[in-house]
Amino acid sequence: MKPFIADLHIHSRFSRAVSKDMVPENLYRWAQLKGISVLGTGDFTHPGWCLELQEKIEPAEPGLYRLKPELAKKVDAEIPESCRGEVRFLLTSEISSIYKRYGRTRKVHNMIYASSFTEVSNLNDKLAQIGNIRSDGRPILGLDSEELLRIMLELSPQSLFVPAHAWTPHFSVFGANSGFDSLEECFGELTPHIKVIETGLSSDPPMNWRLSQLEGITLISNSDAHSPSKLGRECNVLNCDLSFEGIKQAFTNGFSPQFLGTIEFFPAEGKYYYDGHRNCQIRLTPEETRAHQGMCPECGKMVTVGVLHRTEALSDQPIGYRPEKGLPYWSLVPLVELLAEVRGAGVNTKGVQEAYHHMLARLGPELFILREIPLADIEENGGRLLALSVQLLREGHARIDPGYDGEFGRVRMLSPEDRD
Repeated sequence: MKPFIADLHIHSRFSRAVSKDMVPENLYRWAQLKGISVLGTGDFTHPGWCLELQEKIEPAEPGLYRLKPELAKKVDAEIPESCRGEVRFLLTSEISSIYKRYGRTRKVHNMIYASSFTEVSNLNDKLAQIGNIRSDGRPILGLDSEELLRIMLELSPQSLFVPAHAWTPHFSVFGANSGFDSLEECFGELTPHIKVIETGLSSDPPMNWRLSQLEGITLISNSDAHSPSKLGRECNVLNCDLSFEGIKQAFTNGFSPQFLGTIEFFPAEGKYYYDGHRNCQIRLTPEETRAHQGMCPECGKMVTVGVLHRTEALSDQPIGYRPEKGLPYWSLVPLVELLAEVRGAGVNTKGVQEAYHHMLARLGPELFILREIPLADIEENGGRLLALSVQLLREGHARIDPGYDGEFGRVRMLSPEDRD
């Protein structure tokens, strides 16, 4: 077996606020450019997307799919030789549950991973009886999370259920605004079936390790990409059988050699790391929020309590605690952001984009460049400052203005002295 990378939470063009470029051909292309071997399809609950998937992908290894050869051939012609690789799709979907529990409105997003279109059809038929699954790729259902899990276990017990971006304030199992204080509060008697949670962009393994209730729960990371270029910004490194069951077992037995660890954002770059009030451009640490009694010091409205504050509130272990079976993780910054900083230009400018694709053509997929390629090769092809940026990145020396209340944080690798 050879280690491979899997990103299993994305969205299709049928979801709100998602690029129209999120179609199978572009997903296949960008997975290769990033170095991703297994990619979630996202949105299998949407009838239009489900139909498009059935038209464009075909069975490969058990429980996985590939882009049909006639479509793949056209895309492969545009992929640099250095980045070409096999890409498999795994059927995934995120469901938004909004419901009353214990006297409060709860808003929780959950992922389901399925191994066949037959399972998908069974689930979709049932969910269509409960609510509208046609209006959005991520359907909003008035369905308790525990009941959603029960439906999956009854109709598709071989599927995998994963609470999504578990700490996001507004839509997650532990969210400060509408979540719960424990998995048991959310999933009741079915809690033993929760083996895996997705940590989200604004938290990383060390933040989750501080909760004893999560010992024995596998922590995974995915991009939640809304456009093709965002694939792989968080993902999983696996060394298991290339099949649905192989991946499921690697996650549910997540402390085995089959799961090597996660690739992460620096959590402070996530858009809900600190507390704050975006309208007033107020960013607060948890201590500052408590000092202001949860109010924005500018306008007096309640601030959005971020992930750092929330994990601290629920934690019962000290900062720096690492469980015996805590898996490795690697914190990265997208290559295009490093190039933009080096050049002092925007990530979407022509020069930065040309430099990005030049690096891929010369050195290989993005995640390989960021994690493995020798610094001398990076310097030769991208310049000394880029090589220094990657070196600092690998050493964990990012400087970050933390994100808050829906605003992504700003990461900088280089100091004025570095440029001199």
